[in-house]
Amino acid sequence: MKNLLIVIIVVLAMVGGFVGWLFARDSGGVPILAYHRINNIDKDQLTLSVDDFDAQMKFLVDNGYHFITPDELLDAWGDTPPDPIAAANDQPAQNEGITATEAANKSTLPDKSIIITFDNGYADFYKNVYPILQKYKIKATLLVITDYINLYPDYLTWAQVRELQSSGLVDIESHTLSNFDLTDSRLSSYEIRNQLYSSKQAIEWYLKKPAKFVAYPGGLYTKEVEDLSRDVGYRAAFTIDYGLAKQEFQHYVMPRIPIFGNISYPLLRFKMRVIGSPVVAPLTRFKNRLISDGNEAVADFIWIP
Repeated sequence: MKNLLIVIIVVLAMVGGFVGWLFARDSGGVPILAYHRINNIDKDQLTLSVDDFDAQMKFLVDNGYHFITPDELLDAWGDTPPDPIAAANDQPAQNEGITATEAANKSTLPDKSIIITFDNGYADFYKNVYPILQKYKIKATLLVITDYINLYPDYLTWAQVRELQSSGLVDIESHTLSNFDLTDSRLSSYEIRNQLYSSKQAIEWYLKKPAKFVAYPGGLYTKEVEDLSRDVGYRAAFTIDYGLAKQEFQHYVMPRIPIFGNISYPLLRFKMRVIGSPVVAPLTRFKNRLISDGNEAVADFIWIP
């Protein structure tokens, strides 16, 4: 019995040390939350109820999180936007390094910084999300599929998009032109570039402001997609790879924390995904690796909140 107790203590100490190491490793990382739909009608993984979203935002506000924009994040890191003209001429990109002056002028991120992002540009953002952002004075980034705006009733209109941008709370960015899978081998480099660049142009034409960020459809990307995103002038790009954003990471594959709907105990699981991301993220990657290797039966034993 005594030996069993010693083994249990040693195992717990090892697990505690490992968890502590994971948290220390991700210290300084910034959570970027990825949402899609907020309404009380659809019941699927990408849709959160209005009350659940409100509760999540209230939790963040009540617990001292500071809502920042992707621009503010990169400014604090001292990164400068890419120069598409220089890239086209095979000159070094501006954000490959910073000067000593730029480093000295870096801003400081507030404690517990967090970024809220929404993909696609659904109409329920204007009806259900925007009032909650106003209620709590929360900044958010909305990444829109520009070909869908003004076209489908389930998506925003350009008039709504302009109002959101002018609010000072919502920054409109790109989720490409048509939401095509940019890793599809049937797409030529020209077509990929068009998906990235034409969406950027549409936002800049309609809103008269720079479009600096893009989210890859489905979170899928290749090295070519990363390079083209930089070359057309985006400052960074988002995936849905689970993790915290850190300065040393490649900024054209920025990780995010997907927030799911249609689940039990949504607020508890939200807290676990945000606060526990240094542990849950590597666990998620390990589970996905098991699945991709054909070990679904083993992966089923790993519970992800």
